[in-house]
Amino acid sequence: MHAGLDVIQDRSAFLAEAKQLVREAQAHDGLAPVDLEQFWHDQDLACANPFGAEIPQCPMGMRLLLECAVFDELGVAEDALRYEQDEAYRLNLNRAWNDKAWRIIGRRLLPETPHQPDRAYSPVRQLSDLFESARVWQGGSWWLEQAARDENELERLLDRVERRLENLRGFLLPDGWNAQRERLMQQGVRPPLLRMLRGPVTFATSVFGAENLIFLIQDHPRLAERFRDVLQRSILRIAATLDAEAGYTPAEAPHGFHFNDDNCMLLTPAMYEQFAFPILEAVFARYSPDPGDRRFQHSDSPMGHLLPILARLNLTGVNFGPTLTVSEIRRQMPNTVIYGQLNPMTLSRNEEVNIVAEFLRDFAQARASRGLVFDTSGVINNGTRLTGIRLVMAAIQRHGRYARP
Repeated sequence: MHAGLDVIQDRSAFLAEAKQLVREAQAHDGLAPVDLEQFWHDQDLACANPFGAEIPQCPMGMRLLLECAVFDELGVAEDALRYEQDEAYRLNLNRAWNDKAWRIIGRRLLPETPHQPDRAYSPVRQLSDLFESARVWQGGSWWLEQAARDENELERLLDRVERRLENLRGFLLPDGWNAQRERLMQQGVRPPLLRMLRGPVTFATSVFGAENLIFLIQDHPRLAERFRDVLQRSILRIAATLDAEAGYTPAEAPHGFHFNDDNCMLLTPAMYEQFAFPILEAVFARYSPDPGDRRFQHSDSPMGHLLPILARLNLTGVNFGPTLTVSEIRRQMPNTVIYGQLNPMTLSRNEEVNIVAEFLRDFAQARASRGLVFDTSGVINNGTRLTGIRLVMAAIQRHGRYARP
């Protein structure tokens, strides 16, 4: 029996349509029926404004860490560190994957252009460097090492961070920066800005430990608030410093900010409101003050208990874990684009009927309000197949059309 035929759970209402589409795909060597040219034409229109009254179909996401899918698709042993650090290896895999992608889904989605070192800036120090949290490769991904293990160590760490903030530019920028910046700015190449970051809870749990942070907020609220305030000030100061290096005045600096904060689910609503909410509020007030500015939160974890608090931030986009439904998010966030709610494991395990059924479920919940970009509730995992993405495209084209106004 094909994977996923009997694992539908609460999606039984959509079984007939899902099974029919999968049968049609299986009858054509796994290629679900889709007009590729029409799909991508309608996709481009839909992505421009997922709430748009005249968009033809539900837009598709499927781009978050899509490179994780190259290994199984190509039958290559997974080596994520080599993929990141060996450019020739990475581009060869990308080209081979794109060749398949062109045949199966009609687009080449992974980059194939070599890095241009003469047009790139030397790396600057990051927020993690400011807080003395070393970046280490472990278990197939990058992690930040703990920098303080008790309240006394945290106090001393915060003292050192505050001293570094007094000469932040000197701390952040590498030797030879001024000459490099002058040369590249003359070529029209600005240095990178800080507009995406680990969220405050994930960052704080990395620096101080998850259990430690919870007990800190509960038992030592003044120190927790100092940690919060130093972290907030550090984020804003780093962002402002890099804006200035890129030649922007505060009034000219580009708007928009994106947080990835999987660990925020560890805090109770009261703890989150005390520690994390003021940081997001301050950063969005500075970098996303206008209604249309990007205010994005990715947290591929159970987020239901924090929805009412996050809703007060007027987020323009969210990507939450699969325990939430589109309807639950929409009730709290009526004007937020929802990127979800396909379980990433459903896609990476190639549970074809479930893939279609989860789209039908989510589209049924979003049809009236729109504002859904059908996507994985979290990052794409190795094992995700191009035929699975094509199946999503077919489901959208057949069952995800919007009526004309």
